[in-house]
Amino acid sequence: MHHYDVYGIGNALVDSEYEVTDEFLDLSGLPKGVMTLIEEEQRQKLIKLLEDEHGYQVIKLAGGGSAANTVATVSQLGGNGFYSCKVANDQTGDFFVKDLKDLNIHTNLTADREPGVTGECISLVTPDAERTMASHLGITQSLSARELVPDALCDSQLLYIEGYLVSSPSGFDAALEAQAIARKGSVDVALTLSDPAMVRNFKDSFDVLVKHGVDILFCNEEEANLWTDSSSREETIKALRDACPKFAMTCGKDGAIVCDGNTTYKVAGVPTIPVDTTGAGDNFAGAFLYRICRGAGYDDAAAFANRSASLLVSRFGARADKEMVKQLGSR
Repeated sequence: MHHYDVYGIGNALVDSEYEVTDEFLDLSGLPKGVMTLIEEEQRQKLIKLLEDEHGYQVIKLAGGGSAANTVATVSQLGGNGFYSCKVANDQTGDFFVKDLKDLNIHTNLTADREPGVTGECISLVTPDAERTMASHLGITQSLSARELVPDALCDSQLLYIEGYLVSSPSGFDAALEAQAIARKGSVDVALTLSDPAMVRNFKDSFDVLVKHGVDILFCNEEEANLWTDSSSREETIKALRDACPKFAMTCGKDGAIVCDGNTTYKVAGVPTIPVDTTGAGDNFAGAFLYRICRGAGYDDAAAFANRSASLLVSRFGARADKEMVKQLGSR
């Protein structure tokens, strides 16, 4: 019996969310609907543009990071999670550590952390519920294999690797090391492609991870099309099955297409009025893995995850609240 359901490794970011207009988004120069990595100077300029020049204020501050959101979902639904990451010994880092503790997520983080700046993700939400992210990685950019806790990893049912790690040499090495520990310890490996920009710029790195052994691949349809060089849904599904027989591909309002290694299921989406799509894919992965860890089939897990993601996008924020978890249940 494993102590942890999911052991996640990924970036540690604190999310600062703003509601903005499309006109402001054009002014910012950020490409809509994707994540852009920015440096500290760019972060300061963006905040000045938001708050000082246009009067926008943060509507929500929350612990974030893609894989952190996924592990948080597992924990909120009643599962056990562990998260390996890196934050600085600043106030933002303190906020992140407390956030994990409040969610009963175990971590490698201690009170004795390195000096520096904890990462931040500025999330700009437009009226159509699309979210555009500007991420300053800060100290999380130097995440390495030193942040791994092998004993906890080997005591987990699944390892979940955040695809954003491929943008950092030390982060990519950490992902490979975690993958090697998992394979040696008979722990299943799940990988998410994370973002279309990551696939465009680091396709070879994802190829390496999959070649070394991935049991479940998570992606959305755009990411899958880019990674497989496919132009139709049918072609993409075939390419995914050939590369990684078990996968979960989200398709927006059309739901999800998942394969358990034998059967491919098209699982209908749950109608909703989207308010904020931030974290929808992360939430889907967490709900899906929670159900898989409890013996559910891929079709059942995807139906549950679709319902969870639909509830999430009907409100602001990248994570569920207690009311949403109660509404969703764990069945």
